[in-house]
Amino acid sequence: MTQFENYILTVEMVYRYILVIYIITSWLPSVRESAVGEFLGKLSEPYLRPFRRIIPPLGGVLDISPIIALIALHYATVGLITVIELIGAAGK
Repeated sequence: MTQFENYILTVEMVYRYILVIYIITSWLPSVRESAVGEFLGKLSEPYLRPFRRIIPPLGGVLDISPIIALIALHYATVGLITVIELIGAAGK
């Protein structure tokens, strides 16, 4: 695995933590309205918004779109690394 691929995996891990922390703060309104919560929202909402448009809350209450978003993030990362490996193999 190249250094660039390790960088991509690190960025994915950091963003995954940001998303998970943001999701947890949704259960704590006082935290979400803080400066940290607003910052996490600015980083997370642009990515989560399309998933929320496509996947409605179950029973009107349970929002599973962040789970799907985390899964999609993982598969996008794996796909990107695979493409990079293929390009690297073709260049040899």
